[in-house]
Amino acid sequence: MDNTTGLRENKKLRTRRLLAATALELFLERGFDAVSVADVAAAAEVSKPTLFRYFPSKEDLVLDRFADHQDEAARIVRDRPEGQGPVGAVHAHFVEALGRRDPITGLCDHPEVVAFQRLLYSTASLESRIALYSAREVDLLAAALEAESAPPLSARLAALHLIAVRHELGRENFRRIEAGQSADAAHPAAVADADTAFGMLAHGLDRVLPIRTA
Repeated sequence: MDNTTGLRENKKLRTRRLLAATALELFLERGFDAVSVADVAAAAEVSKPTLFRYFPSKEDLVLDRFADHQDEAARIVRDRPEGQGPVGAVHAHFVEALGRRDPITGLCDHPEVVAFQRLLYSTASLESRIALYSAREVDLLAAALEAESAPPLSARLAALHLIAVRHELGRENFRRIEAGQSADAAHPAAVADADTAFGMLAHGLDRVLPIRTA
């Protein structure tokens, strides 16, 4: 990559981040449905066509940050240690993320994170759009499992269950935070829920999915 290309890509990244940050600020201030794409473009001082070159839809202005996590479950499975099943790997990673108060687990009480999650779970169009991101997570995880010789149907069913568990645990943890618990206070229950949920899957799925071997 030459300097010109590098500068161009950096400029695009800065513009993308500016648009997403501007949109989120407006959405949190006025509500998602009360802010138009034109409002976001005007606040960021770009044209609507420019905005749409970066974000295909208004919802993507909010959910773009989820794109970085779409291949997370697949990466966890691919990189798991020898002797560990896919369910155990995703379980261990989720519990570790709970310990870090990773926002993706729902167990984060930082005011900005809470405000973002409140916006997400209270806006119907965002809930619908996130289903597309979840479907991509499932596709990538199923492909990773198939690459280890899991039968296609078993791989897809396992991916659907694992992604659903991750998302539902995140919602439950957010409900705790929304109800007034601190992340520290909610952590033991969040870990217990994760152990229960992934344990339910492990008793069945890891008997039909491949174990990592050398």
